[in-house]
Amino acid sequence: MFLGGGRITGALSAGLRLAGDWRPIVVYDRHPEKVRALRRESRAEIARDLKSALVAAQVVIVAVRPSSVKMILDEVVASGAKLPQLWMSLAAGIPLANLGRWLPSVRWVRVMPSPVCRIGKGLNPVSFAENVPVRERRQVRKLLAQVGYTFEIPERQMDAITATHSSTHGYHALAALAAAARSVGLDDKTALIAAAHALGDGIFYWRESGLSLDELLAEAATPGGIAAATMAAMDRAGYARVVAKGLAAGVAQARRNARR
Repeated sequence: MFLGGGRITGALSAGLRLAGDWRPIVVYDRHPEKVRALRRESRAEIARDLKSALVAAQVVIVAVRPSSVKMILDEVVASGAKLPQLWMSLAAGIPLANLGRWLPSVRWVRVMPSPVCRIGKGLNPVSFAENVPVRERRQVRKLLAQVGYTFEIPERQMDAITATHSSTHGYHALAALAAAARSVGLDDKTALIAAAHALGDGIFYWRESGLSLDELLAEAATPGGIAAATMAAMDRAGYARVVAKGLAAGVAQARRNARR
């Protein structure tokens, strides 16, 4: 069962269906119109009311904005329903300690799935509360493994990986590189094709080749060549500093979420 029918619920549901998991998906949202697309795409069921959905659920996935987590958990408590014991939170920056304080009678897991899980290529870092038994940990990993690579990390690393593994980095870099390519003479279509190859296919080659980044950088950037000149100019302009500054801002936002 999902609490919240937004984009990440849609991505996870679609990824599970793509993987051949056709177990019932029930979604509770205060705005049922948001769930209609989920019903069409993934055959999700719209919960008629929160209490009956909770009573029937085996696992609850909290998929609302960080600012809404406490509010939805207060609503859960007010429903008076007998609660399933395994709960997963997808809310960025909300620590297990807060979740356990707001709803202490259950066992909590934090997961930060990538939206690319929609096509089965997600990345799913997981942190477990201490009271989650081995059997349920296996259950969580097995569920998430259907939509992408799933691995456990210490909760203290969750904010950093949330800021780092977002697919928006790729989209942002693609947009910037394509725009720069247009400024030096490429048409729109060719600029996107070239930029997507540089980023997507280049990273795919790194994954498949087994070579280190240093080896690939040396292979691609011949001294005195165009690639070497391009990278040197980007480094002088502060490329690495800008990326580091962006990640630091993301981590800071996650920590502000924790203070809600």
